[in-house]
Amino acid sequence: MPNAQISFTQDIPRSIERDIDKAKAVDAVFLFKVNGEDGGVWTVNMKDAPGVTQGDAGNAECTIELSTDDWKAMTEKPGSAMQFFMHGKIRVTGNALLATKLQSVIG
Repeated sequence: MPNAQISFTQDIPRSIERDIDKAKAVDAVFLFKVNGEDGGVWTVNMKDAPGVTQGDAGNAECTIELSTDDWKAMTEKPGSAMQFFMHGKIRVTGNALLATKLQSVIG
C-alpha cells in the first residue's frame, strides 16, 4: 500500500493528469495534512492549474487532516472516506462539501 509521500508525489498527480477536465470540474483547492512518519503537507489544486504541490500554497478552500495510518487504511478501501470522517479519523475544515468531490478524481 502506498504511503502518503508516494500518493501525493506520484499517484494523485498521475490521476489528475489522466483526466485533467475531470479534475477541473471539481473546481476547488484542497490542503492535505497527513501527520506521522511518511506524512507531509500538500496542496491539491483542482481548479485552473490542476496539480499537486508540496506545502501550503495558502489558497485552500477545504483542509483535510489525518494520520498516515488512517491515510493508508483509507487508500486500501476506496470509498471509505465518509466512514473515517464519521468516526473522527479525518478532520475537515473549510468547505467540507468539496471533499465529497475528491473521490471522482483521486479514488
